[in-house]
Amino acid sequence: MAEPAEHDTSEPIVRPAPHRWLWYALGGKLPARHRGWVLFDTTTGTWWARHIARMLVQMSVPIALIMAFLPAPWGLRAAVSGGGIFLGLIYSLAYMPETTENRVVKAGYPAGTATARRERAAHQRDLRDSERRRAANARRAARYRDRTGR
Repeated sequence: MAEPAEHDTSEPIVRPAPHRWLWYALGGKLPARHRGWVLFDTTTGTWWARHIARMLVQMSVPIALIMAFLPAPWGLRAAVSGGGIFLGLIYSLAYMPETTENRVVKAGYPAGTATARRERAAHQRDLRDSERRRAANARRAARYRDRTGR
């Protein structure tokens, strides 16, 4: 998988096997060879969606237990599960930057690395967008000058 320019790192991005990703999603530490991937995972443009996916994996165990063992009608089990997912999602979103930083620290990077990398990528996107808008404005101005002869 090619690495975007804003994710330049001297370490290779080695995606973990499914069983290792499951361990990682549940909060476990990956082996050192996956260090670059952890940084990529927590700083790529879809880092927030990846965080939500990990949260849903974490929530699947208690939700499955509630659905299987709660001595109540299925409708109540589903309502309790839905409420748990909703509250878990609110909590998870509230602490999303801290949780992803903790994953990066577990991989051996200094605290603040993921946030700094995401901010740098956002700044690069802003610069590209600004340049694109500037070029579009120049093209519009040139069309206007050509039409009006000014």
